[in-house]
Amino acid sequence: MLGEMAKFYTDGGIFMHPIAFVSIFGLAIVIERFIFLFFKYNINANQFTAQIHKLVMANNIDRAIKLCNAAAPAVLAKVLKAGLTRANKGEIEIANAIEEATLEIVPQVQKRTGTLQSLANIATLLGLLGTIMGLIEAFAAVANAPAEQKTQMLTAAIAIAMNTTAFGLIVAIPFLLAYVFLNNVTKKIIDEVDQHSVKLQNLLASRGKGETNPLDR
Repeated sequence: MLGEMAKFYTDGGIFMHPIAFVSIFGLAIVIERFIFLFFKYNINANQFTAQIHKLVMANNIDRAIKLCNAAAPAVLAKVLKAGLTRANKGEIEIANAIEEATLEIVPQVQKRTGTLQSLANIATLLGLLGTIMGLIEAFAAVANAPAEQKTQMLTAAIAIAMNTTAFGLIVAIPFLLAYVFLNNVTKKIIDEVDQHSVKLQNLLASRGKGETNPLDR
């Protein structure tokens, strides 16, 4: 099996090397994004915000802030903390603090995920380029090579054409699937931040006006 894979790689020619580099670079991004999105930035949003709301309604803002600190570096905790630190300020200051924290956090969540789509396209294009170069060699072999070398040179050129295309697609397809998956996770985290930050903002605003919990209406 390993011998066949090695032969497949070597028969593909020099364009296999940049495709392999793209695969290593992309794999590093997939691993890094998976760790950050699932184990660093993510949190059980409904459960966490329910605890925050209870503390806010109990007028225990300091404890709510400590709960956010304990949940760091989850992005939702950071955004909610920004609003909580302005809990005793006006509604506009609370909204501005939440918006500023959101604008700072969102690029961190989205970072490098889109690169996977670009790497998939690059791998595909490198494979096609290798195919074109292989076909050029094949035509040259048919036209110019001595009769006794023609078959060997033609076979090698066709191997370059086919193997680079296959390797480019082998790299590109998993990266596109990883992009779709990680992009959906990214969108979910951002949507949760938007949803729960607005709920906290409304809760803090009603608290400042001495109203009942707007979430219970």
